[in-house]
Amino acid sequence: MVSKKVTLVNAQGFHMRPASVFATAMGKYDSSVTILFNGNKYNAKSLLNIIAACIKCGSEIEIVCEGSDENEALADAVERIESGLGE
Repeated sequence: MVSKKVTLVNAQGFHMRPASVFATAMGKYDSSVTILFNGNKYNAKSLLNIIAACIKCGSEIEIVCEGSDENEALADAVERIESGLGE
């Protein structure tokens, strides 16, 4: 298991488009990918779970990856979030 805390930088937070991009990207990995936010766990491969988390700009989240390609999944997740999810 690997994890890293990151801050969401895109101005609109995890709204529909960036959440969809993120969930689709994480779905390509065999490892489980979880977002920890406000004491709750969210499946990062599920668009609806990400939307339900209501993660706003400036929020600190922790990405947790566990599985055979956990390092690659974590690196990809962190890079996408730190780059603003394409916005």
